[in-house]
Amino acid sequence: MSAVAHPRFGTDGVRGVAIEEITPEFALALGRAVGRVLSPSRLVIGRDPRESGPALQTALAAGVAAEGVDVDDVAVVPTPAIAALAARDGIPGVVITASHNPYTDNGIKVFVAGGRKVDDATQQAIEAELTAILAAEPSGSIPRRVGSVVPRTDALSWYVDHAVSLFAEQCLAGARVVLDTANGAMYEAAPRVFRALGADVIVLNDAPDGTNINRECGATAPRQLCDFVRQMGGVDFAFAFDGDGDRVIAVDDRGQVVDGDRLIALSALERREQGRLAGGVVVATVMANLGFHRAMEAAGIQVVTTPVGDRHVLDAMDDGEFVLGGEQSGHIIHRDMGTTGDGLVAAVFVSVLARRRARSLSELASAVMTTYPQVLRNVRVGRRPADAAAEMRDEITAEEQRLGSEGRVLVRSSGTEPLVRVMAEAASHDEAQAVVDRLCAVAAERFA
Repeated sequence: MSAVAHPRFGTDGVRGVAIEEITPEFALALGRAVGRVLSPSRLVIGRDPRESGPALQTALAAGVAAEGVDVDDVAVVPTPAIAALAARDGIPGVVITASHNPYTDNGIKVFVAGGRKVDDATQQAIEAELTAILAAEPSGSIPRRVGSVVPRTDALSWYVDHAVSLFAEQCLAGARVVLDTANGAMYEAAPRVFRALGADVIVLNDAPDGTNINRECGATAPRQLCDFVRQMGGVDFAFAFDGDGDRVIAVDDRGQVVDGDRLIALSALERREQGRLAGGVVVATVMANLGFHRAMEAAGIQVVTTPVGDRHVLDAMDDGEFVLGGEQSGHIIHRDMGTTGDGLVAAVFVSVLARRRARSLSELASAVMTTYPQVLRNVRVGRRPADAAAEMRDEITAEEQRLGSEGRVLVRSSGTEPLVRVMAEAASHDEAQAVVDRLCAVAAERFA
């Protein structure tokens, strides 16, 4: 039979419109592919609270079990909880989530035994097996048994206890904290951890109904949290998580957003002071602001740069045995505390360092780096280029020459959507905007 078209893995798993693209049939086939390629005796599956999750989780678990693999079904937990469970038990894990996307989308992230996201070679092997299954061309042997699917009710409590154990007892006593859990997977774990560490916690958007995940809230829409902090007053820290909890954005005591670059910079300086920054290195992606690079250089900290995606960040961290890395979007990895981006651990880490320094988050964040004005725009395209930057090399070079040392340009194809992302940083917002305008016009025409 000819190959069957199906959703493909991008920079962070596979993602698409729930039930239309990420169908139960697809989830069933992917479950079988994962079971065959990874061949574990046991696997853990969790999900975020969007309405399509239970159907897709049931289908995926059935596929995995059909390959003779026992399944621990832990229902709604944050993505980093699945990674932590996989690391604890030495088994693979799968999360049904579309992260920061609206509830109408869903997706699947795969972790290998030990809690790492699948590498490129394993991902390609899973895709090849998936394609064969969907084309009714099965490969591999028929399993001698069918695995069990067992509901586990202790996973969330274990993750909460695990996160609390990473920090000193009552290290946030008296701190006033506001959490926006995006009506997502962190709605229960985040407040429990902060309260266990002694904080006085107010929670926003903690009532998931299957359709309100990420709706005008959370890490990608922090305006509500900013307004709340300004109106309430007396807040020490505030944090907004995304739908599956693997990333976080902070809001300071003045109601101003503190993005991933500043959170990573603060964490790097704290770790260096404590002698816990291996090699004096922090890992960041190509999206890190030029101001981040300048600040780290001034502090004597080396920055290793990777492509976008926390999987690439973690690869570089493991290759160099580094302990801190992340993305401007709020994926932050403390490698000695976990195997993937964990918004909750990152949030507590920054809260603790601010308390230890006895300074407000606004003071610390404003002092740690000067952000170059950045303009980012997505261009929806008809033809999805494999390498947009290569096809626009002449135009990009011309803009880089205009900016000189006081700016930079980044053009890349989205790993999950039919988009070309165009970013420019410059000495002024107007200059960055003009660069983006020109390059977006080129992209829209060239990839129509």
